[in-house]
Amino acid sequence: MRIPHFHSKAVSNVLRMLVVTSFNLILAGTAFAQATGQPIAPNQTPQDLVNALHSAFGTHHARAVHAKGTILEGSFKATSAARMLSEDSIFSGAILPVTARFSDFTGIPDIPDNIGDANPRGFAFKIKAADGTAVDIVSHSFNGFPVATADEFAALLRDIGASGPGIAHPTPIEQFLATHPVAKNFLTTQKPPPVSYATTAFFGVNSFKFTNAKGQSTFVRYRFVPRAGERYLTPAELKTKGPNYLQEEIGKRAAMEPIVFDWYAQISQPEDKIEDPSVAWPESRKLVKLGTITINKLVTDQAGIDKQLLFLPGSAHPGIDPADPMLIMRNQAYPISYGNRQ
Repeated sequence: MRIPHFHSKAVSNVLRMLVVTSFNLILAGTAFAQATGQPIAPNQTPQDLVNALHSAFGTHHARAVHAKGTILEGSFKATSAARMLSEDSIFSGAILPVTARFSDFTGIPDIPDNIGDANPRGFAFKIKAADGTAVDIVSHSFNGFPVATADEFAALLRDIGASGPGIAHPTPIEQFLATHPVAKNFLTTQKPPPVSYATTAFFGVNSFKFTNAKGQSTFVRYRFVPRAGERYLTPAELKTKGPNYLQEEIGKRAAMEPIVFDWYAQISQPEDKIEDPSVAWPESRKLVKLGTITINKLVTDQAGIDKQLLFLPGSAHPGIDPADPMLIMRNQAYPISYGNRQ
């Protein structure tokens, strides 16, 4: 991967951080392989995955996926129960600053909010701990992922890109879905467009290992429940909405009242698949509330902040470690997309 030459001090700091992050990921991946016996080296490289995203959605010098988004600010406060699961400093109970981004799916920066292809919606946020470190969380509005591995995801994206108008049936994507029922379910059972980003439930795609101060470890997946309740548009309501209704609505809502999500950890059982994000864990699994995210301010310089904002959801932190090998690929692919939009 060629690292572009940047002049910004902030971007230089990010690149230095990536060196440390890559080292941490190597350690985390090695530990995962030793603990599970699962292979962690995909056939696809991070650049291959970014190229596959562009093959599906085009190259727009924007984020390769979830390109259309809105950035807000707020805070996070953890529960005492979170500290029982993880010793990470974000769970100290202090009120910590948050930068959040709601988004539509695809790498198309002007995709209309009011179409089904904009699903699943995204919710990513960065919590800044008291020691200056940041914990990045990335989630979307579907409980699960279309495929189990980064290699399969790249194949899915390429088949989407190769299935445009005029392609004979069965198209590449039709052939892929015929042999991948989980991916077909993902693409055909999305919820209707939401009333608001604030009325959408979000789910963490991958698994993490939480370790507390006693050295006790638990595997978890994230879930974010809106205090405003889940509300989605009826077909009649959808006809009244413009192509940017979600962006416009969330800014107005934040100016009027706080946008609140309760963050839960879904606790795994021994039979649950830790390394396979395409398999949702049963709803009977215990949920532990980790804390509350309160969002109350729209960022003024949307374009400038978005250009600088990079989420690295697979970074290891004391008390939080990636437990799914897909997180390693995500952490290596996101900086490539980040460099493409500078």
